Amino acid sequence: MLGPLILFAITMAISLIAAGLVKSKVRKWSEVGAASGLTGAEAASQILRQAGIHDVEVVPYEGMLSDHYDPVNKRLALSEGVYGSRSVAALGIAAHEAGHALQHAQLYAPLQWRMSAVKITSFASGAMMFLPIVFALMGMLKLGLIIMVTCIGITMLFNLITLPVEFDASRRAKALLLRSGMVSPGHEQRGVDEVLNAAGLTYVAAFVTSLAYLLYYLLPLLTGRSDD
Repeated sequence: MLGPLILFAITMAISLIAAGLVKSKVRKWSEVGAASGLTGAEAASQILRQAGIHDVEVVPYEGMLSDHYDPVNKRLALSEGVYGSRSVAALGIAAHEAGHALQHAQLYAPLQWRMSAVKITSFASGAMMFLPIVFALMGMLKLGLIIMVTCIGITMLFNLITLPVEFDASRRAKALLLRSGMVSPGHEQRGVDEVLNAAGLTYVAAFVTSLAYLLYYLLPLLTGRSDD
């Protein structure tokens, strides 16, 4: 019984540390204005325009750090603290989301894989909440464990695919902001790096968490202890 609790505590701590680091870096660099004077929305729009992308709408979105790119509706949603902000943090986050739009337009393979895996991953996440319990109550512990491992494995693969998607978007953002002069070399550039690097750690934390759970539930199957 202690095993799952310890695993939960460790993975939760990793996730909280990563999330705390992001909030800290965003808070720090949200207080530093970019010399270009552009808002997050203006920076994102300019990046899209320079890339020849004219069918993606940049819109405000409620919530803190709720920024995302919606490939289905071709909508780049920026949180209230990014959309109208002229800070270094806002430009970094906006450029990162614009990087996803560029990936979509250029048919970046990992993004295509992630888009294709969304439905099955959502199904696996839902099934993992009740199917193993149902089979366990029916006395079919091993089958319940196999289902659990399969669902966690799907989630882990989705998180793995997400890593190159997010890191590539950040790489594009850093290069585009610097090359276009939206952020200045040196202090502002360091701010963008800190914000986006911290954000990248949250995706690493999600992958490590899903991998840890996969190994935890997979080992009993491999060692024959699933019927204990």
